[in-house]
Amino acid sequence: MVGVDGSDAAFDALDWAADLATRRGLPLRIVHASLWERYEGYIPSTSPDRPAERIRSETVLAMAAERAGRRASALKVMTDVAPDDPVTALLRAGQSADAVVVGSRGRGEFASLLLGSVGLGIAARAHCPVVVVRGRPENVQGRMSRVTVGIAERERPAGPEPACGAAATAFALREARLRGCELEAVHAWRYAGEEHGTPEERARRAGELLEEALGGASAAALAPVPVAHRVVEASPRKALLDASAHSDLLVVGARRRQGHFGMQLGLVNHAVLHHAQCPVAVVPQG
Repeated sequence: MVGVDGSDAAFDALDWAADLATRRGLPLRIVHASLWERYEGYIPSTSPDRPAERIRSETVLAMAAERAGRRASALKVMTDVAPDDPVTALLRAGQSADAVVVGSRGRGEFASLLLGSVGLGIAARAHCPVVVVRGRPENVQGRMSRVTVGIAERERPAGPEPACGAAATAFALREARLRGCELEAVHAWRYAGEEHGTPEERARRAGELLEEALGGASAAALAPVPVAHRVVEASPRKALLDASAHSDLLVVGARRRQGHFGMQLGLVNHAVLHHAQCPVAVVPQG
């Protein structure tokens, strides 16, 4: 499912979503929230004959459906006008979606922001994976032949519980298999003194962590996927942003807040959503 508002960023997201749906053999649902312009500060001109919002919604959806059909002629496309603000509309539609895809910027007074308010709101609250399409054209267009997944320290399994990063790892592995490209698993660590072990010990534990995170997800792959394990002595933010430069997709996990609605995106996820050089998928954990 993809949200469109008629902007260039939304049409980039539409192309990306059409390719995703084609790879997965799924129909594509295109959603336009009729209150999008009010939400992002853009008020269209009025019409004496019909409500301007309705005219604009129909035009945006018609253009989007035609574009998706040209990109993938065999793709089944459905369109939907939702009489709501974009975050509410896309969250509702996303309840039955494999993933929600949005552009990185809006149309109105927020268009200059690095990440539009819609993208951030969806990523923080959706119950399914959310892909924010951003970055350089060569990364967005899939020319890097690599999907990257970030593995965090807290994702180590504890007792019988599965690794918290299993959902993100499985999503990344599936995308790499469908694209026929390499999967890069990145774990960042910082040396914090002898009480936390020597650098060599920390690096060894980080390598074990990558093996554990990938082990369970690899069994679900239908075809072998080349995997590169990368342990980086750096902050997670820097490691993932550096990795995004040579990736077609960066996948990160987000934990659900205890007793609250929505995700705990954290500083690292906020950083990649705002500054990554490739599309970013945020996958709910647990």
